[in-house]
Amino acid sequence: MRYDVAIIGTGPGGVSAALTLKNRGKNIIMIGSKQSAKVSKAHAIMNYPGLPNVTGAQLADAFSKHLEVAGVEITEDRVSTIYDMGDFFGIQGGNEMYEASAVILATGVVTGKAIPGEDALLGNGVSYCATCDAPLYKGKDVAVIGYSKKEEEEAAFLSEVCANVTYIPMYKEELDLPESVKVVNVKPTEIAKEDTKRIIKSEGDDIAVDCVFVLRDAISPGQLVPGLETEGAHVVVKRDMSTNIKGCFACGDITGLPYQYVKSAGEGNVAALSAVTYLATLPKQA
Repeated sequence: MRYDVAIIGTGPGGVSAALTLKNRGKNIIMIGSKQSAKVSKAHAIMNYPGLPNVTGAQLADAFSKHLEVAGVEITEDRVSTIYDMGDFFGIQGGNEMYEASAVILATGVVTGKAIPGEDALLGNGVSYCATCDAPLYKGKDVAVIGYSKKEEEEAAFLSEVCANVTYIPMYKEELDLPESVKVVNVKPTEIAKEDTKRIIKSEGDDIAVDCVFVLRDAISPGQLVPGLETEGAHVVVKRDMSTNIKGCFACGDITGLPYQYVKSAGEGNVAALSAVTYLATLPKQA
């Protein structure tokens, strides 16, 4: 099935884009977490119009209820790559491949820098999607560098497929992992290639595995969409939220400072309307 628009991300920008597109009668898919973790964890939001001194949890619940009323469902999946196929986009999720005539990126920004060696080895022993690439490492040794508690589920899944799984948590919360998963509390300083192995270097002992899964809430835009014009961690956009790739739009924190919920919501609306204009230029599908 090919959707009119795929929205990647469920924060204020993605929610705003989804509601606008739904109002314009477009067939959309919204991919991401049920609720934006960044919004949910906010202590207090003072400048969102109509909602004075609202907590992040309250705003996230309001978003969810609005989406429900509008009939917008969230597809919980992790997008690893978006391919520009010319007249449509192929969106690689952990569970399946999706197709859409246009894409709106509302993923937020990657917090922190990539681990040295990560970019160079991406697709060559470094992966961002356990569900996608687990079959390639059946019966082999892998490591998971997890940046949030929800990545523990991915590590548990890998333990059912791979011979050995080493988990490196980059957060302080209590862990809930199968006994077969080895936990190592170190800070990775580099991912290197030595012969057929990938080596995680740190202040402790080196960890040698066949693949390193680096699991974050967001992927840097240049890696997410090959060929996308970026400046650092941000996507370069025009006033209409269009990128250098025809049919690809972006909104919210991913487009740059300021990182404000109200700014993200406004850009989501603009991106959606621009996507509607773009769709009108495409040949009608038979």
